[in-house]
Amino acid sequence: MSKLHLVFGGRVKDPQGLEFTDLNNIDVVGIYPDMASAEKAWRGAAQRTVDDAEMKYVVVHLHRLLEPHLPEGGAA
Repeated sequence: MSKLHLVFGGRVKDPQGLEFTDLNNIDVVGIYPDMASAEKAWRGAAQRTVDDAEMKYVVVHLHRLLEPHLPEGGAA
């Protein structure tokens, strides 16, 4: 199984939190096969909105959600 990563972002209530305020306008950047490509996509999206403190982009480790029983460094 690939170690899939989802990159998305949107407006947050608090820039230090993860409570997205407008779920209808979430920007799904994409799904990536490894952390390096996900991080590159995340950086690009975050840089485009760097002047907007209410916009936040995150990387979600989909492989951890799909197989939570695997150890952190375990092969997938």
